[in-house]
Amino acid sequence: MLIKVSPVPPTDSTSYIADLVRREDRDRYLTALFAPPIERQALLDLYAFNIEVARIRDATSEPLIGQMKLEWWRDIVATIYAGRDVPKGNPIVEGLQKTINSHHLSRAHFDEFLAHRAEDLAEDAPKDLLSLESYAEGTSARLTWLALEILEVRDEESFAAARHVGIAWALTGIMRAVLFHARNNRIMLPQDLMNERALAGQDALRKKNAAKISEVIAKIGTVARVHLDKAAERQKRVDRKAIPALLPAVLADQYLKGSAKWGYDVFDPRHALQRPNIFKLTWSAVRGRYC
Repeated sequence: MLIKVSPVPPTDSTSYIADLVRREDRDRYLTALFAPPIERQALLDLYAFNIEVARIRDATSEPLIGQMKLEWWRDIVATIYAGRDVPKGNPIVEGLQKTINSHHLSRAHFDEFLAHRAEDLAEDAPKDLLSLESYAEGTSARLTWLALEILEVRDEESFAAARHVGIAWALTGIMRAVLFHARNNRIMLPQDLMNERALAGQDALRKKNAAKISEVIAKIGTVARVHLDKAAERQKRVDRKAIPALLPAVLADQYLKGSAKWGYDVFDPRHALQRPNIFKLTWSAVRGRYC
């Protein structure tokens, strides 16, 4: 059986969105390719919005400026739902408006997403694993729920599976981005796990502490794996139309296995070199599976 991926008719704005997501969030870009053309473009619009909000912290040197940018996006979302005109000339804003209106997306997911994204601007790391899971649910799981709505999936089982996939995907991403965050003076590893190992401040994320950091990463990986397993338990009861939104589970599984294989050592260069298995991703989509 072959998957037919019909191209989205190119325009300046759709090309910009596609290029942005392919460059900045290649994993989600690949999963979106398995959606029908109209829904695929809407998914890319949603993921482009996520990219813009997610990089506020790293693109600003002052927390106040970051808060202002986040508030700007809150205003954009409020303007769209109020039916008022949004600023013209911004393809991400225009794409978001079109996607929200054409797919009747739930505002509550956007409000919660932006509320949790405000945690990106905090100086302190999450206090414990539960706090990190809450952040993952408020950001990644909410985004996955919106993706389900784009795909016209709103049943309880699919949403339950999407919650676990979203959390697992976010935790996996945090594990893989430890050094990237460190370069931007940010620590996303739970404070309690770090304190238990006498790891404090930016100096904690040094190669000399690799073994201790690996222990923390392993704890996060275990929680991510639990969420993947819970998502897998619902495999047979999930709407097949939901698959493009849930395919990040396939990639999370690959990345978690690689991390475990290399001892959860974030300083091992093989982490940075790991790439998604396109064949496995495609085979999963063909079978209508995500775990």
